[in-house]
Amino acid sequence: MNFFNIINQLSEVDPDVMGRLDTRRSVFNSLTTVSKRAALASAPAFLAAFFSKAYAGTTAGDPKEVFNYALTLEYLEEDFYKKVVASPIFATVSADDQAAIRQILKHETAHVNLLKTVITTIGGTPTAPVTFKATTFATLTSFQAQLQVAQLLEDTGVRAYKGRAGDLLGIPDVNITGVGMVNPLQAALQIHSVEARHAAHIRYMRGQTPWISGDGDLDGQEHYKGAIPESNTTQSGVDITKLGGGYTAKDAQASFDEILTKAEVLAPSRAGGLVG
Repeated sequence: MNFFNIINQLSEVDPDVMGRLDTRRSVFNSLTTVSKRAALASAPAFLAAFFSKAYAGTTAGDPKEVFNYALTLEYLEEDFYKKVVASPIFATVSADDQAAIRQILKHETAHVNLLKTVITTIGGTPTAPVTFKATTFATLTSFQAQLQVAQLLEDTGVRAYKGRAGDLLGIPDVNITGVGMVNPLQAALQIHSVEARHAAHIRYMRGQTPWISGDGDLDGQEHYKGAIPESNTTQSGVDITKLGGGYTAKDAQASFDEILTKAEVLAPSRAGGLVG
């Protein structure tokens, strides 16, 4: 069995194979001799594990379900900002703050419209709109209180998109009338990056750092926890604080965002508890 011949054959059907396998080189780096590497590479069990890891997460999921999940979050955010703009408090804040919130609302509405169009184009039915819980919003009696919730919503949204991106790998492009060919994963990532900009700007408006370092006034909330919490300092099995160069736990936390699963996002302690 020629391991490298297998690589060459696989590259004919997957031009990105070397990119997928590049992060697996650490497996070989831990082996000190050519003979050990050759012996291990000839073992079927090793090959199976090696390729399953290289292609982990690349199986396409149901794009209609993924996009309806994203649409639910966008509905929630859009309705929240509509409530902020319509509240009496909004008229009392600065022109810059008003402009920022209005712009974010425009973005959320655009996201809702795009997702509905994509879902319809790929043969799905857009889920019914959800609203931000009115009784919860009534307790937000200051603009700062509203911004606190905005931060939690936006940071949760960023982690939510990241958590489902892998489910869109391998989904073919779709032809949207008036738009052209659109790749579902690309569309999701374009929204994800804007949600991250929203999160950073809201945090800036609140006097917080744009990144999550564990010392923010809300960083102890459930929105920053989960199976892989934002306090995580290990990436790809490497403890960032042990790389040298004086990286602290706060540095490591701020350098990487973590995912939230669908169940975690929709839990009552997070976005699920804000749906009216």
